[in-house]
Amino acid sequence: MTGYLQRLLVGLALSALLWLPRGALAHDRDDAGAEFEGVIPGTELLATVEHGRNEPRSIGSYTLRLYRIVHADWPYDAFVTGLVRERDGAVERLAFPDLDGDGAPDIVVVIRSAGSGGYLFADAYAGREAGLEPLGAVAWLPATADPIAALRDIVTRPDEN
Repeated sequence: MTGYLQRLLVGLALSALLWLPRGALAHDRDDAGAEFEGVIPGTELLATVEHGRNEPRSIGSYTLRLYRIVHADWPYDAFVTGLVRERDGAVERLAFPDLDGDGAPDIVVVIRSAGSGGYLFADAYAGREAGLEPLGAVAWLPATADPIAALRDIVTRPDEN
C-alpha cells in the first residue's frame, strides 16, 4: 500500500506540471530582463536600455529608448524615440561619454558575451530630441578592454573633418 501511494502521489505531482502556464518554470526568461537607465547629462532626456522580453540572457536583442522628463514623478510619460538592436551577450551598462568631442554626451550600450572569453561589444549613439543617430560600434574586444576608449578611436571628431 505504501509503494502504491507513493507512486500515485508522484504521478499526480508530475501531471500537475503539465497544467502550469507555458514558461512558468523558466524564471530567467519571464521578466523583461536587465534594465539600465540614466538621465543624459545636461539634458532632460532619460535613456533606458533592456534585454528583449523572454529572450535568453546570452543572445537576442536590446531596446534603447529616450523619454523627455516633463515631470519627475512620471519620467516615462513623454516617449521621444527608440530602437531595437541585436545583441550577442548581456547588456552590462549604459554610459554617457562625449565620444566625438562636440561637447554633448553620447549614449553607449556595453554588452559582454556569455562565452568563456567575456568579450565586449559596444554601440554608440548621439541621443537628441530629434532621435538616435548611430555613431559607431566595436566588437570582440578583450574582456579587460575599455570599450569607451575603443569607440573614441573610431568616432570622427568634428575638428578632424
